[in-house]
Amino acid sequence: MDRYLTVAEVSAAARQLVSRYPGAGRLRRVGTSRAGRPLEMLSVGHGPAHVLVVARPHPDEPVGAVTALSLAERVARGDGRTPATDPARVTWDVVLCLDPDGAALSDGVEEATAGPAPALERYFRAAFRPVAAEQPEWAPIESARLPESGALFDLIDDRRPVLQCSLHGIEAGGAFAQLTDDLPGFAEGFHTAAAGLSVPVQHGTFDALYWENPAPGVHVLPPPESTGRLAAGSENIGRSTWCAPRRYGGVTAIVEVPMWASAWADDPSPRPDAVSALRGLSRLVRDGGEQVTAVLDKGRGFLPPPEESAPRRVLEWMADGLYDLVADSWQPLARQAAAGGERLTTAQICALDVVARRQPLRAAGLLLRLLSASDDPAAPSLHDELHALFTAWCADFARESGLRWVPVRDQVDLQSRTVLAAAECALRSAR
Repeated sequence: MDRYLTVAEVSAAARQLVSRYPGAGRLRRVGTSRAGRPLEMLSVGHGPAHVLVVARPHPDEPVGAVTALSLAERVARGDGRTPATDPARVTWDVVLCLDPDGAALSDGVEEATAGPAPALERYFRAAFRPVAAEQPEWAPIESARLPESGALFDLIDDRRPVLQCSLHGIEAGGAFAQLTDDLPGFAEGFHTAAAGLSVPVQHGTFDALYWENPAPGVHVLPPPESTGRLAAGSENIGRSTWCAPRRYGGVTAIVEVPMWASAWADDPSPRPDAVSALRGLSRLVRDGGEQVTAVLDKGRGFLPPPEESAPRRVLEWMADGLYDLVADSWQPLARQAAAGGERLTTAQICALDVVARRQPLRAAGLLLRLLSASDDPAAPSLHDELHALFTAWCADFARESGLRWVPVRDQVDLQSRTVLAAAECALRSAR
């Protein structure tokens, strides 16, 4: 498979799999989204140990749905070549899409990234990611009650998985994994898979900035007494669906693979101007955010109100301090570097550079979408003003980060092999 699949295509493929392997797979509805869409789970195998796979927790990251089907197919075939794929030992429970409402607002991503060399512009124009309080995995941290989160918590309580795998994808950079607890031996399998596909392993990442880092691209959540080390906004991470399997001795692996690989993602060389680079990235995210917000200010009078428009809610959320929150989160690193502490590498700066660039691009893509749909006379000129910034930012991103497209089949292969490596380690630890 060398393209992403829509939610409807994934559901249809799951039904076909159940038909092709009678008795091996079961498909059922496990919940309902806020907008009434079904949450479907495909189970394959009949073993006593459970591995729970969660696809598309973020709607702008479609690779996980294809990976989920690939894993299910492998187990349904019953090859049993490893303990993790032995259907008599392990049951794989696959949530096909955790956020179908968000996916409906990101349904152009599959087409936008079709073809051998998709462009960043098409992706960011089509992608949608909800505010934190509307993201099923993250909403409990914000004390928000979502039916999607509740359904996942119920599955975890029912299945008591030895491993939960949350399938994510990052726009650019390298592959990495976040673990709620250490999985001895995992890094070796992960690194072997990435090397075999020539996908860089991300040395350092914004998503787990202050987590333990026992191996390149592997990040382990600090113990509860050390949560003060976490980046702002994630102090209550223990409430998230990621940490729920801990109640039963299980581990969660958040598996990230890049759409576009960066030439600098795995460069371990010290960055000589790290303090200056961090300050520049802080300016980059703040300035980009201010420019998008300036266009938003001009269109607020005729754009759909936040209570009626999820994209508008995201824009207001980002304008209300998110850019500053991101930029401020890097200040401890800047202070450490200025004081002569641990030297930052080119790869670490690369990870932060991706975030500094993608935040304004996400906002600009959403605002361009709203402006394109508006019939207000002022909308076209505002669209042109923002589009000029947007295309320039995309070109700078691709050039400065040395980006190359990773074929979908390689993204899926890497994510599948990483999940299987995590499952083998979790099963050994559970003995």
